[in-house]
Amino acid sequence: MSKVTIEQLLEAGCHFGHLKRKWNPHMAPYIFMERNGIHIIDLNKTQAKLEEAAAALKQIAKSGRKVLFVATKKQAKDIIAEKIGVIGMPYVTERWPGGMLTNFPTIRKAVKKMSTIDKMASDGTFNNMSKREKLQISRQRAKLEKNLGSIADMARLPAALFVIDIMKEHIAVSEARRLNLPIFGMVDTNSDPELIDFPIPANDDAANSIAIVLDTVVEAIKEGNNERKMEKDNQEEGDSQNRKTKKSSRERNRVMEDDDVEKKKMGKRLTRKMKNIEEEKK
Repeated sequence: MSKVTIEQLLEAGCHFGHLKRKWNPHMAPYIFMERNGIHIIDLNKTQAKLEEAAAALKQIAKSGRKVLFVATKKQAKDIIAEKIGVIGMPYVTERWPGGMLTNFPTIRKAVKKMSTIDKMASDGTFNNMSKREKLQISRQRAKLEKNLGSIADMARLPAALFVIDIMKEHIAVSEARRLNLPIFGMVDTNSDPELIDFPIPANDDAANSIAIVLDTVVEAIKEGNNERKMEKDNQEEGDSQNRKTKKSSRERNRVMEDDDVEKKKMGKRLTRKMKNIEEEKK
């Protein structure tokens, strides 16, 4: 896993915080200084916390579990959709549907409804409907796709949550805390880092800052997925070798058993022959 440098974080503008009057006192350990009424984030802390979060996310990916990414702010939407869609993790970039985590079965029903509509379109059921019904169902499908399309493959609750701007996504954070899910997130100087498990102090309003953090996170998840795949391939290869060994062992045992049977038959024939010879002598 490549290490992001202080220079890269500086160039991306990760050090810019909010106005001093908007700060959260819990962010004090992550603030380097104040300049022209704006807090400056300590990028050494940013680098350390980003590496810590990336290592934890790598282990989650390696275990085959999912991480749900949440970013509904304008400057983060496209970045999340582009970078997270590539690694196959679920994400939310539209309005957070209340109860997505705490009432997950209901959300799954809505996702299944999308599948039902798709099935209706493919099996010809639409042909028997009026234009108005078709239009209503199509609009419903489009709305579901917009809000839930990116989590269609999430069959169960995610193993963790990654949030851009924990203040804006406070409902998502609250639901994850209620379910004791690990929460990763970018925290600016106006946020409370104590609300989440893996805070990454950084500017959560600049696209470049969000992108560099996500690049590191995505790379860590890719590495976790690759290591999982390698372990799985090695295990399958080992299982295959074990099956071959067992098969050859069974064949060897079968040959030995056949030899024993043949020897017993030969012994019986010799015994009968000797008996016949003795009887003839008498």
